[in-house]
Amino acid sequence: MSRLKVAKFGGTSMGSAEALLNAARILRDDPTARLVVVSATSGTTNLLLNLAENEFAGNDAKADELAARIRHRHEELAARVGVQVPAYGPLFEEIEFMRRIMRDAAATGVRHNPRILDQLLSLGERLSSELFTCVLRSGGRQAACFDVRRVLRTDARFGRAEPQIEVIAALTAELLEPELDKNEILVTQGFIGSSDSGTTTTLGRGGSDYSAALLGEALRAEAVQIWTDVPGVFTMDPNVVPDARLISELSFSEAAELANFGAKVLHPSTLVAAMRTGVPVYVGSTFQANVGGTWVRRESSDSPMVRAIALRRKQTLITVNSLGMLNAQGYLARMFQVLADHNLSVDLVTTSEVSVALTIDIASQGSGVRPILENKELLEELRSFAEITIEEDYTLVSVIGNRIASTPGVGLRALRSIGANNIRLLCHGASDHNFCFLVEPNAANEIALSLHQEFLGSMQ
Repeated sequence: MSRLKVAKFGGTSMGSAEALLNAARILRDDPTARLVVVSATSGTTNLLLNLAENEFAGNDAKADELAARIRHRHEELAARVGVQVPAYGPLFEEIEFMRRIMRDAAATGVRHNPRILDQLLSLGERLSSELFTCVLRSGGRQAACFDVRRVLRTDARFGRAEPQIEVIAALTAELLEPELDKNEILVTQGFIGSSDSGTTTTLGRGGSDYSAALLGEALRAEAVQIWTDVPGVFTMDPNVVPDARLISELSFSEAAELANFGAKVLHPSTLVAAMRTGVPVYVGSTFQANVGGTWVRRESSDSPMVRAIALRRKQTLITVNSLGMLNAQGYLARMFQVLADHNLSVDLVTTSEVSVALTIDIASQGSGVRPILENKELLEELRSFAEITIEEDYTLVSVIGNRIASTPGVGLRALRSIGANNIRLLCHGASDHNFCFLVEPNAANEIALSLHQEFLGSMQ
């Protein structure tokens, strides 16, 4: 098979008639983009999550309303682009079937079931992929819809499943490549996969980018294209810093830091998959395809000390305090094991002799993970050997670039920019690519503006 590109279209790219037609034009203009990975239409995943919450809570009337909204949204989109989607009927029936399962579970006292939730959430991508396949066919393309669960094999950690890279490669060669040989273009789903037993799993919110990168890796693709509602990666969110400018090229290391620390254009795991085989990633706008975008490659043509500023909101800060830590061995291991047992990934850590402060980004943990304050079992386990303080809704501000830890004066300039605003936690030195501060949410935008001005200058 000749090398091809994998094109991924996000929720906003599937969310309107204009966007669907724009996406079809992008594929028409680039015949090498032959595998298309799509997200659920914008807002659908949230509707499905709300549907599940109301079914488990026994709110039948609200659940009826949400199911009707999901159905109406997709029928209206199909009507606006002038296509009929034969698969809609069975998929809508599956939503009703899943609703009955959730109602039965709720009757036995179950209020949350990640396995059931993953099956329900998969319907967002399955609906949009069938819709977009029909859009391409109506434009004269030979297109087929491919169920990604046949090849994207994961473990059974529902809500944030881990892909099995070697199995995905083998299944892609066996099942996906023959379909690409037979069809001009294949449309498949992001975000979802299946376990060894065939049970539907999800990769976590934002996992469609990751799906595209995993498939690009398995196919040894020429490139992975991420089409979204912005024309690339900026030096800062333009909604926060109007002077932010588009970055034409990033290294994998820089992009991975930006993705991890809050830049929403790329999913952090996307870069991990791309880096394994060196597949370049392009980020562009479905709505402004001709204005250029951002290329992410193994190496960038330049490597400035500061490349961008990033914000990650709604961070949870856990402070663990115990005199038992003083001169003790294995205390941190015990604490981290408790967090691991509850499928929680820790981001930043600072320590003193008798306390540890760490941050957790609940939004990135997957649909199967509850907010910290709702997880009574976790809190009881931690409180069995330490005093615990939980603080929510902080914002993480990160300076991203190169040689940050080894360049004199960076810390002084950053702290001067923060001024009188309080820093709740600071991490510096562990990476040469970032300098991070945890701050009050109402101060975050002001700090980002000041840091951008200090390190990246004004564009006015």
